[in-house]
Amino acid sequence: MIIDKIKKRTTTDDQNVVSHADIPVGKWVKCDKCGEIIYKEKLHENNSVCPLCNYHFRLSARRRVWQITDQDSFKPFEELQSIKTVNPLGMPEYMDKLTSLQEKTGMTEAVYCGIGKIKGEEAVICVMNANFFMGSMGSVVGERITYSIEKAIELNLPLIIFSASGGARMQEGIISLMQMAKTSSAIAKANEAGILYISILTDPTYGGVTASFATLGDIILAEPGAMIGFAGTRVIEQTINQKLPDGFQTAEFLLEHGFIDKIVERKDMKETLYKLIKFNK
Repeated sequence: MIIDKIKKRTTTDDQNVVSHADIPVGKWVKCDKCGEIIYKEKLHENNSVCPLCNYHFRLSARRRVWQITDQDSFKPFEELQSIKTVNPLGMPEYMDKLTSLQEKTGMTEAVYCGIGKIKGEEAVICVMNANFFMGSMGSVVGERITYSIEKAIELNLPLIIFSASGGARMQEGIISLMQMAKTSSAIAKANEAGILYISILTDPTYGGVTASFATLGDIILAEPGAMIGFAGTRVIEQTINQKLPDGFQTAEFLLEHGFIDKIVERKDMKETLYKLIKFNK
């Protein structure tokens, strides 16, 4: 039959085709905003920012720390590693998913905390990782951030927190929601102690994180194009039955309406943090 001949011919042709393309797998990435195909090494050299449209790719916590701190100066709080995530609601597959993410990211939870130097200036630094349960705040994340705030008070050091989160971790129910009060209370103590707190909102910062420590900074910065809010646009529109303005919840919209103090490009972040720390000494 004709269809059999077509199948046979296709198979033979496929076997004789020699590809001259030499594009290693995993060496290229596509920009989510403009669609540009970028060589990964070039992207990393440009602080993970698209050279064509200035789109800021999401960063892992360790890469973020590497970008803003002096070489080999960051020392994580090793004592926090002993605090283990539990499954208070007995959610099916929660612990399996947690183990899988730990192996994939090399992190034990969704925030990385420690002390590092920024152009010689020492600070307590916390960086949330959106690649770990979307940076959701469970009991361990809340405890690590609270511990870091208390360390900043104890050592009289500036506090810097990079937020990237989808909000509370639903697998931990009310325990997750209680972290909002816990972290906010710790920030209040830091404020009373005169500790400088710089909050940096990155893409995305939502839910209980936005409603607690992320928006309590003495100075609130954001990266270009970061999506920031409590609930998503669709949820808000359905709740109030109104169409929201274009660009609602972007860093640029929030800067215009006084919600944040400044938008800082990634290449300028280290210098900006250094100047703020020096100015507030």
